[in-house]
Amino acid sequence: MKEKLKIDIVSDVVCPWCTIGYKRLEKAISELGIEDQVEIEWQPFELNPNMSSEGQNVQEHLAEKYGSSIEQQKESQQFMIETGAELGFTFDYFDDMRMGNTFDAHVLLEYAKDFGKQTELNMRLTTAFFGERKDVSNRAILKQALLDVGLNAEEALAKLDDEDARYEVKSKESYWQSLGVRSVPTIVFNKKSAVTGAQPVDVFKRVLTEAIKNNK
Repeated sequence: MKEKLKIDIVSDVVCPWCTIGYKRLEKAISELGIEDQVEIEWQPFELNPNMSSEGQNVQEHLAEKYGSSIEQQKESQQFMIETGAELGFTFDYFDDMRMGNTFDAHVLLEYAKDFGKQTELNMRLTTAFFGERKDVSNRAILKQALLDVGLNAEEALAKLDDEDARYEVKSKESYWQSLGVRSVPTIVFNKKSAVTGAQPVDVFKRVLTEAIKNNK
Protein backbone atom coordinates (compact mmCIF):
# COMPACT_ATOMS: atom_id res chain seq x y z
CA MET A 1 0.00 0.00 0.00
CA LYS A 2 1.25 3.46 -0.91
CA GLU A 3 2.41 5.54 2.02
CA LYS A 4 0.40 8.61 2.89
CA LEU A 5 1.63 12.06 1.96
CA LYS A 6 2.98 13.60 5.16
CA ILE A 7 2.01 17.24 5.61
CA ASP A 8 3.70 19.18 8.41
CA ILE A 9 2.00 22.45 9.32
CA VAL A 10 4.34 24.71 11.28
CA SER A 11 2.04 27.16 13.04
CA ASP A 12 0.84 28.91 16.17
CA VAL A 13 -2.70 28.77 17.58
CA VAL A 14 -2.93 32.59 17.76
CA CYS A 15 -1.88 33.11 14.13
CA PRO A 16 -4.89 34.08 11.98
CA TRP A 17 -3.06 33.32 8.72
CA CYS A 18 -2.35 29.80 10.01
CA THR A 19 -6.06 29.22 10.48
CA ILE A 20 -6.90 30.58 7.03
CA GLY A 21 -4.05 28.57 5.49
CA TYR A 22 -5.24 25.34 7.12
CA LYS A 23 -8.89 25.92 6.14
CA ARG A 24 -7.82 26.49 2.53
CA LEU A 25 -5.60 23.41 2.59
CA GLU A 26 -8.49 21.39 4.06
CA LYS A 27 -10.76 22.65 1.26
CA ALA A 28 -8.18 21.70 -1.38
CA ILE A 29 -7.82 18.19 0.11
CA SER A 30 -11.59 17.79 0.20
CA GLU A 31 -12.10 19.04 -3.37
CA LEU A 32 -9.43 16.63 -4.63
CA GLY A 33 -11.03 13.81 -2.60
CA ILE A 34 -7.67 12.73 -1.13
CA GLU A 35 -8.54 12.76 2.59
CA ASP A 36 -7.39 9.14 2.94
CA GLN A 37 -4.07 9.82 1.17
CA VAL A 38 -2.69 12.51 3.48
CA GLU A 39 -1.53 12.65 7.08
CA ILE A 40 -1.30 16.02 8.83
CA GLU A 41 0.97 16.80 11.76
CA TRP A 42 1.07 20.18 13.47
CA GLN A 43 4.50 21.51 14.41
CA PRO A 44 5.17 24.15 17.07
CA PHE A 45 6.10 27.74 16.37
CA GLU A 46 5.63 30.57 18.87
CA LEU A 47 4.95 33.96 17.36
CA ASN A 48 5.79 35.50 20.75
CA PRO A 49 8.02 33.12 22.71
CA ASN A 50 8.90 35.81 25.27
CA MET A 51 5.30 36.82 25.97
CA SER A 52 4.63 37.12 29.70
CA SER A 53 1.96 35.03 31.40
CA GLU A 54 -0.42 38.02 31.63
CA GLY A 55 -0.15 38.65 27.89
CA GLN A 56 -0.46 41.97 26.08
CA ASN A 57 -3.25 43.91 24.42
CA VAL A 58 -3.34 42.86 20.75
CA GLN A 59 -3.47 46.42 19.40
CA GLU A 60 -0.46 47.43 21.50
CA HIS A 61 1.35 44.25 20.57
CA LEU A 62 0.87 44.67 16.81
CA ALA A 63 1.87 48.34 16.97
CA GLU A 64 5.02 47.43 18.91
CA LYS A 65 6.00 44.38 16.86
CA TYR A 66 5.07 45.48 13.33
CA GLY A 67 4.58 49.23 13.67
CA SER A 68 1.02 48.90 12.39
CA SER A 69 -1.45 51.69 13.09
CA ILE A 70 -4.94 51.06 14.48
CA GLU A 71 -6.38 51.80 11.00
CA GLN A 72 -4.09 49.23 9.38
CA GLN A 73 -4.97 46.69 12.06
CA LYS A 74 -8.71 47.25 11.57
CA GLU A 75 -8.33 46.86 7.82
CA SER A 76 -6.38 43.64 8.23
CA GLN A 77 -8.89 42.31 10.78
CA GLN A 78 -11.78 43.07 8.44
CA PHE A 79 -10.03 41.07 5.73
CA MET A 80 -9.58 38.16 8.18
CA ILE A 81 -13.25 38.31 9.16
CA GLU A 82 -14.41 38.19 5.53
CA THR A 83 -11.92 35.50 4.49
CA GLY A 84 -12.71 33.42 7.57
CA ALA A 85 -16.45 33.66 6.87
CA GLU A 86 -15.90 32.31 3.33
CA LEU A 87 -14.16 29.30 4.90
CA GLY A 88 -16.68 28.76 7.69
CA PHE A 89 -14.50 30.21 10.45
CA THR A 90 -15.41 33.11 12.76
CA PHE A 91 -12.88 35.80 13.64
CA ASP A 92 -14.28 37.96 16.44
CA TYR A 93 -11.81 40.79 17.02
CA PHE A 94 -12.40 43.16 19.93
CA ASP A 95 -10.50 46.10 21.44
CA ASP A 96 -9.51 44.34 24.67
CA MET A 97 -8.25 41.21 22.90
CA ARG A 98 -4.98 40.00 24.43
CA MET A 99 -2.09 38.09 22.90
CA GLY A 100 -0.99 35.34 25.28
CA ASN A 101 1.87 32.90 25.62
CA THR A 102 1.18 29.74 23.61
CA PHE A 103 3.90 27.35 24.81
CA ASP A 104 1.50 25.29 26.97
CA ALA A 105 -0.88 24.96 24.03
CA HIS A 106 1.95 23.45 21.96
CA VAL A 107 2.78 20.95 24.71
CA LEU A 108 -0.85 19.81 24.69
CA LEU A 109 -0.92 19.57 20.89
CA GLU A 110 2.07 17.25 21.10
CA TYR A 111 0.16 15.12 23.64
CA ALA A 112 -2.96 15.08 21.42
CA LYS A 113 -0.96 13.70 18.48
CA ASP A 114 -0.69 10.26 20.13
CA PHE A 115 -4.48 10.02 20.16
CA GLY A 116 -5.10 11.24 16.62
CA LYS A 117 -6.70 14.41 18.00
CA GLN A 118 -4.09 17.00 17.10
CA THR A 119 -6.03 18.78 14.35
CA GLU A 120 -9.20 18.72 16.43
CA LEU A 121 -7.46 20.26 19.46
CA ASN A 122 -5.64 22.82 17.33
CA MET A 123 -8.91 24.01 15.81
CA ARG A 124 -10.60 23.98 19.21
CA LEU A 125 -7.91 26.27 20.66
CA THR A 126 -7.87 28.53 17.61
CA THR A 127 -11.66 28.81 17.76
CA ALA A 128 -11.51 29.58 21.49
CA PHE A 129 -9.01 32.39 20.89
CA PHE A 130 -10.41 33.97 17.74
CA GLY A 131 -14.10 33.15 18.05
CA GLU A 132 -14.90 32.91 21.77
CA ARG A 133 -12.71 35.63 23.30
CA LYS A 134 -10.80 33.12 25.44
CA ASP A 135 -7.24 33.18 26.77
CA VAL A 136 -5.49 30.07 25.46
CA SER A 137 -2.67 30.44 27.97
CA ASN A 138 -5.15 29.95 30.84
CA ARG A 139 -5.06 26.39 32.17
CA ALA A 140 -8.81 26.31 32.86
CA ILE A 141 -9.44 27.19 29.20
CA LEU A 142 -6.91 24.59 28.07
CA LYS A 143 -8.57 21.97 30.28
CA GLN A 144 -11.97 22.71 28.75
CA ALA A 145 -10.54 22.45 25.23
CA LEU A 146 -9.07 19.03 26.06
CA LEU A 147 -12.42 17.84 27.42
CA ASP A 148 -14.24 19.24 24.38
CA VAL A 149 -12.22 17.01 22.04
CA GLY A 150 -12.49 13.95 24.29
CA LEU A 151 -8.97 13.83 25.72
CA ASN A 152 -7.92 12.93 29.27
CA ALA A 153 -7.51 16.45 30.68
CA GLU A 154 -5.72 15.47 33.89
CA GLU A 155 -3.16 13.35 32.07
CA ALA A 156 -2.64 16.03 29.41
CA LEU A 157 -2.30 18.91 31.89
CA ALA A 158 0.33 16.92 33.84
CA LYS A 159 2.50 17.22 30.70
CA LEU A 160 2.67 20.99 31.23
CA ASP A 161 4.93 20.43 34.26
CA ASP A 162 6.87 17.58 32.67
CA GLU A 163 10.40 18.66 31.73
CA ASP A 164 10.71 16.04 28.97
CA ALA A 165 7.45 17.13 27.34
CA ARG A 166 8.51 20.78 27.44
CA TYR A 167 11.97 19.96 26.10
CA GLU A 168 10.43 18.04 23.18
CA VAL A 169 8.45 21.10 22.08
CA LYS A 170 11.51 23.36 22.38
CA SER A 171 13.54 20.86 20.33
CA LYS A 172 10.92 20.76 17.59
CA GLU A 173 10.74 24.56 17.48
CA SER A 174 14.54 24.69 17.12
CA TYR A 175 14.49 22.00 14.44
CA TRP A 176 12.06 23.88 12.19
CA GLN A 177 13.87 27.16 12.76
CA SER A 178 17.15 25.46 11.81
CA LEU A 179 15.53 24.54 8.49
CA GLY A 180 14.84 28.22 7.89
CA VAL A 181 11.22 28.52 9.03
CA ARG A 182 10.83 32.16 10.02
CA SER A 183 7.16 32.81 9.37
CA VAL A 184 3.98 30.81 9.69
CA PRO A 185 2.12 29.03 8.39
CA THR A 186 4.84 27.02 6.68
CA ILE A 187 3.34 23.89 5.17
CA VAL A 188 5.81 21.14 4.31
CA PHE A 189 5.06 18.20 2.01
CA ASN A 190 7.02 14.99 2.73
CA LYS A 191 9.91 17.18 3.95
CA LYS A 192 10.69 17.76 0.27
CA SER A 193 8.81 20.92 -0.67
CA ALA A 194 7.10 23.70 1.26
CA VAL A 195 4.79 26.66 0.83
CA THR A 196 4.57 29.60 3.18
CA GLY A 197 1.55 31.73 3.90
CA ALA A 198 -2.16 31.16 3.42
CA GLN A 199 -2.04 30.27 -0.26
CA PRO A 200 -5.24 30.21 -2.37
CA VAL A 201 -7.09 26.86 -2.59
CA ASP A 202 -6.03 26.43 -6.25
CA VAL A 203 -2.34 26.72 -5.32
CA PHE A 204 -2.76 24.08 -2.62
CA LYS A 205 -4.53 21.81 -5.11
CA ARG A 206 -1.67 22.13 -7.55
CA VAL A 207 0.99 21.48 -4.88
CA LEU A 208 -0.95 18.53 -3.44
CA THR A 209 -1.44 16.94 -6.85
CA GLU A 210 2.27 17.23 -7.59
CA ALA A 211 3.29 15.95 -4.15
CA ILE A 212 1.00 12.94 -4.34
CA LYS A 213 2.30 12.10 -7.80
CA ASN A 214 5.87 12.21 -6.46
CA ASN A 215 5.02 10.30 -3.28
CA LYS A 216 6.65 7.03 -4.16
